[in-house]
Formats: sequence, structure tokens, C-alpha cells
Amino acid sequence: MTDPLPALPVTLASFREVAAARLGAFAHTTVPDSPGSRRAGVVVCVVEHEGVPSVILIKRADRGRNAGQWGLPGGRMDEGETPVEAALRELEEELGLRAGPSEVLGRLDDFPAASGFSITPVVVAPAEPGPLRPSPAEVHSVHHVSLARLAAGDTPRWVPQIGGGRLLQMRLRSDWVVHPPTGAMLWQFREVVLLGREARVAGFLQPDWTRY
Repeated sequence: MTDPLPALPVTLASFREVAAARLGAFAHTTVPDSPGSRRAGVVVCVVEHEGVPSVILIKRADRGRNAGQWGLPGGRMDEGETPVEAALRELEEELGLRAGPSEVLGRLDDFPAASGFSITPVVVAPAEPGPLRPSPAEVHSVHHVSLARLAAGDTPRWVPQIGGGRLLQMRLRSDWVVHPPTGAMLWQFREVVLLGREARVAGFLQPDWTRY
């Protein structure tokens, strides 16, 4: 018999409390800088949508880096920025949502992406983010994924690969399938923050098309 899943937060206030406690106890890993390495920050942004706490997911614009791919708001660090500062800046630039450093609940592991970026996921639940104002130059569409959907047992699927190993697919809806790197960060958020489990993602397989 499997252990029952923990109760999920049903309000933003309860989510903040649970997430801050679990991320505070989570020793996130940091990928060290190396010659030629690039760094980026992304936001796992939790807001209320249709009455329930939900994570914001975006479909990137059809041009530019990661064209048409699923992603989290965020982007590369500017000179002199930290990953957290870059993530919050990009959240406002891409979606018009504002969050301050005091609203950061914690970090997940840096993810070494096949594109050459080390990506730092930052978990945020802003109190007054303001209205969504997506940048058409960077965002094709904005979507919301409830915490319940992320935590559902049938959301993660592990697909065996011909060359060995298994590829994670986060099936958020019948027509929403998210692969690593974004899928890996959502999976770690699910495991660590929502389910209270220890989970690491550095070695996850990534589709070849995520290199570009």
C-alpha cells in the first residue's frame, strides 16, 4: 500500500506557509561558474486562478530562443545581476507581474540545460502582482496549472528511450506535454514543495530540440 499524498494548500496564504517551510529545509544545489558558462533565472510563480493556487506556464513566442516551447517566465542574467534578480526582472518584462525579493519563498536546484545555461528556479507567490500584460515579443500565450494537477499521480510519465534511460514528460493536459528543462523544474517543485519529498533533477534527459 502506498502512503497517502499530503493535503495540498487550498489558498495562497497556506501555500506560502508550506512552501517557505519546505524550501527552507531544502538544500538546493548550485552549478558552479565555469569559462563560457551562462546563467539564467526563472520563476515558478504561484497565483490564484479560478479560485485555486496555480502555477503560471507560458508558451514562448514563435521567434527567438526556445521558439514555441513551453517555459517558465525568466531569462538570462544581465551583468551584475543575481539569478533571483534576473528571474524577477524577467517576470515583469515578460508578463508585467511584479514581485519583490521579500516574496521569494525559496529556490530549487540549478538545472544544467542542454542549451548551455545553468537555470535557477525561484519560487514566488506575489501578494499584489498586478494584471497580466504579456509581452508579444516574448510570449505567445499564458496558461495556469493548478497545484492539484501538478500533484496528480498521472501527471509525470517516464518514457523509455532507444539509447537508454527514461525521458520525463509532465502531462498537464491531454494537449500540454512539458519536457525538461521546464518539465524537470516543475517535477522538482511538485516533489519538494507540494509533496514534501527529496528530489534531484541534474541528470534528467533532455530532448535534442531544447538545445536551441
